[in-house]
Amino acid sequence: MKINLIWVGRTKEQFIHEGIKKYLRLLGPYAEIGITEIKEEKGAEPAPMAEKEGDRIIRLRIPYVLMDEKGRQFTSPEFADFVRSRAPRLNLVLGGAYGVSGKVKAGAEEMISLSRMTFTHEMSRLFLLEQLFRAFSIIHKRGYHH
Repeated sequence: MKINLIWVGRTKEQFIHEGIKKYLRLLGPYAEIGITEIKEEKGAEPAPMAEKEGDRIIRLRIPYVLMDEKGRQFTSPEFADFVRSRAPRLNLVLGGAYGVSGKVKAGAEEMISLSRMTFTHEMSRLFLLEQLFRAFSIIHKRGYHH
């Protein structure tokens, strides 16, 4: 399976960067994971920044599932079923510090959520990768998920 993670900006926190590397390594036997970093917009006003970042996402012209706090929530086994149902390709979009534009939300095939709680956009990357690894451990009946 091919999974492309599309997110805004580079990962700046070193501990998160290390965690991302760990889960990419663990996911290697199960899926080909690609990461597309969308250029982070600089400015003072969040809405225009999210709009410009959103235009860059839309220009990719690919079907995608948007990670959004208002999206559908899953248990880990349900998320594993969701991932399996999206084979052979899944594109997941995570917005930047100020979320995504309405155009990005409107263009999503579906919106899903990691949690009802709010996380930083960088922490969301790490949590998503951990949940993808957990999903594949469920799919392949490995002992990670109890």
